[in-house]
Amino acid sequence: MHFTFHLTNDCNMACKYCYVNGDAISTMSLETARRAVDLAAEIGGESLGIVFFGGEPLLKKELIYEIIDYCKWKEKGQNYGFHYKITTNGLLLDEEFIKYSLKENLFIALSFDGVQKAHDKMRVDKAGKGTYDRLVDKLPMLIDARPYAPVMMVVSPDTVKFYCESVIFLYEKGFKYIICSLDYSGAWTDDHMEILKREYKKLSKFYYERTISEEKFYLSPFEVKISSHINCDSYSSERCELGKKQVSAAPDGRLYPCVQFVGNSFYSIGNVLTGIDENKRQELFYRNEEEKESCKDCAVRKRCNHHCGCLNLQTTGNIDMVSPVLCAHERIVMPIADRLAETLYKKRNGMFIQKHYNDVFPLISMIEDKT
Repeated sequence: MHFTFHLTNDCNMACKYCYVNGDAISTMSLETARRAVDLAAEIGGESLGIVFFGGEPLLKKELIYEIIDYCKWKEKGQNYGFHYKITTNGLLLDEEFIKYSLKENLFIALSFDGVQKAHDKMRVDKAGKGTYDRLVDKLPMLIDARPYAPVMMVVSPDTVKFYCESVIFLYEKGFKYIICSLDYSGAWTDDHMEILKREYKKLSKFYYERTISEEKFYLSPFEVKISSHINCDSYSSERCELGKKQVSAAPDGRLYPCVQFVGNSFYSIGNVLTGIDENKRQELFYRNEEEKESCKDCAVRKRCNHHCGCLNLQTTGNIDMVSPVLCAHERIVMPIADRLAETLYKKRNGMFIQKHYNDVFPLISMIEDKT
């Protein structure tokens, strides 16, 4: 179970990718945060994930320190333990915080959109100025301290032509875990989709060359789509479980089933003071689990991301309705990923086989890297 703490809906940027709804700036109090930790401990099992989110969570560094101190006090003598993650735009990232993250095992994920032409198109500060120049020099600092830090890259209609170039740029900067997502709510056209297909074909070549060279890296969505083919039956069981795997706590203490729902009171499933409304959580879970009418006859529905309630709400305003952009994307990426996987499998490429057919490969790989 992961508890996402939306420490504030304030941000030091004005990009369009902020998940928090509403105009009024609000900040989670320490009392609310402690009650959220208590609730996580009550319902979360032996391994409890605490994820710091925003707005921009590094605006509230002191609150992060206080929450982790409370978690450390809370877990003493118990049969559960907390682990921590933060997703940040990086503007306030510094050596002091990175040292702190190493001390407390706080995992850092960075939002960064690649080459300057792409990043500055969508990631601007409140003055409207691109933030690339203020971030690019911080990348070595993060990678040197945390070589497994993932970078989260968003691709919009305005930046899709830089997709492959941006992935290669991030890889050459030292990121080995590159997680790319489409801005599905963007104004995608048929022309944009043709560019997207071209970029995926170029990325397929890049993936092939790196894999043949036995280089370790992770590139989503290729990894996800390849896995969904190899493990088709089990992959369907890993679908979005709305409100089951993750609970998001808003600054005011309201609870939501996932990050995209924060601020939309209709989807609130409780409060840190009163706990989770199990009836509401179950209602949303089963509603989201029901197969979408438009997808019932689709041959690849078990491999598709159409079941993500967060994504559906973001793009269509309804967790039951799937965006046509998502369908178009899946039809583009799956055949390219499948051909790539087939080629590497036929070559019996060792890196590919280990990555996709050996469940303990991530652990073995990490041990190898450290020795």
